[in-house]
Amino acid sequence: MPIDPSVAIGSETASLTFSWTESDVLLYHLGIGAGSRAGDNLSAAALRYTLDDAQLQVLPSFGVVVPTFHMTDPPPLDLPGCDINLAQVVHGAQSISVSKPIPTSGKGHLRTTLTDIWDKGKAAVIWQEGVVTDDAGDELWRVRSSIFVKGEGGFGGDRGSAEAVVVPERAPDHASSYAVTPQQALLYRLCGDRNPLHADPAFAQGAGFPAPILHGLCSYGIVLRELTDGLLDGDAARVGGFTGRFAGVVFPGETIRVTGWQDEGRIIASAAIDGGPRDGSPVLADCVLSLA
Repeated sequence: MPIDPSVAIGSETASLTFSWTESDVLLYHLGIGAGSRAGDNLSAAALRYTLDDAQLQVLPSFGVVVPTFHMTDPPPLDLPGCDINLAQVVHGAQSISVSKPIPTSGKGHLRTTLTDIWDKGKAAVIWQEGVVTDDAGDELWRVRSSIFVKGEGGFGGDRGSAEAVVVPERAPDHASSYAVTPQQALLYRLCGDRNPLHADPAFAQGAGFPAPILHGLCSYGIVLRELTDGLLDGDAARVGGFTGRFAGVVFPGETIRVTGWQDEGRIIASAAIDGGPRDGSPVLADCVLSLA
């Protein structure tokens, strides 16, 4: 049986100690496009992401990737009770909530648990939740994510449920476009995600895509950065959390359109392809930026 919920649910899927430096923060921010707009790379706003001085800040989405930042192998899929392979998997949803701003360097301890498996018929959705603490045991941040595993449904499990975020019926408070560079995925993969789906054309075609696609977490970081810059004066410390559902792929060279609405202590947002033959194709949906 490829997926056995009785074994998988409740199992600990990761327990590791990790550290990070200012150089890691800078590389991550560059990977999600900070300072890449023409004429903006040396602005004060851009340098808060890309210069290692006293003003350097950390976008909270960094907390999602930093535990595996220094890994150079493709991400393992050794989940208890789940016999699946990397070519079957796409990222489903991701969230992070921070207890306080993430420091520019530090050490953390991550414990991750497989919390649920949904049976979608032709696919399975696997949910995990991780908690990062410091040496004193105090929580630094918390992450929750799902992966969509093609071809592994039909095991008789719960279909699960997900509530869609209602977008306000008015003009957005923010709209911006970010042009994904042709080498964006190649740069972002240096942030610890060496999945060949994002770099190897043959592997991508074997997984059903015409070419390598951008990492979902790269799109996730781009959208959070665009919202932070557009609605929070570029102040990452004002971000308390960010949730998004991966609704479609991005190919390097395409443009992502980010739209956001301020809504009672939070920002509701979505992202889609802007222009080209796939204009309007969804990228990220059900996005909520919680304010600190």
